[in-house]
Amino acid sequence: MDLKDIMSISGKPGLYRNVAQSKTGIIVESLIDNKRFQAFASDKISALGEISIYTDTEDMPLREVFRLIREKYADQEAPDSKATDKQIVEFFESVVANYDKERFYLSHMRKIAGWYNLLLKNGVTDFSEPAEEAAAAENESPGSALDQAAAE
Repeated sequence: MDLKDIMSISGKPGLYRNVAQSKTGIIVESLIDNKRFQAFASDKISALGEISIYTDTEDMPLREVFRLIREKYADQEAPDSKATDKQIVEFFESVVANYDKERFYLSHMRKIAGWYNLLLKNGVTDFSEPAEEAAAAENESPGSALDQAAAE
């Protein structure tokens, strides 16, 4: 399952899998209890594949954050989202040390830890780029290398 198919809906707990399109929105299924319902176009829906976090240099895709957590903790869960502030901050600093401390808040860290644990429980552990995105990145790289060589 790709992160583009997993949604966060503002005001609703947990994560949701996109099941189908409808005339007025999308049908989603909760990753918590597998209940399906319609999310309307007026709901604030964010696909996890489109979310990124602030860092000191550039924004980091959520996919990359999850990949770093998986590398560091393997199949272990992240701290519970209800853990102490200190535990959450220590956990996040161990994974993404260069996060922007002024624009990336504790509430964001808690949400990411909770999302990671929910994905892990649902067997979503492949946080690599989808094949089409990887192919697009490969196509850009040779051109960039040629441009750099021509500039020298």
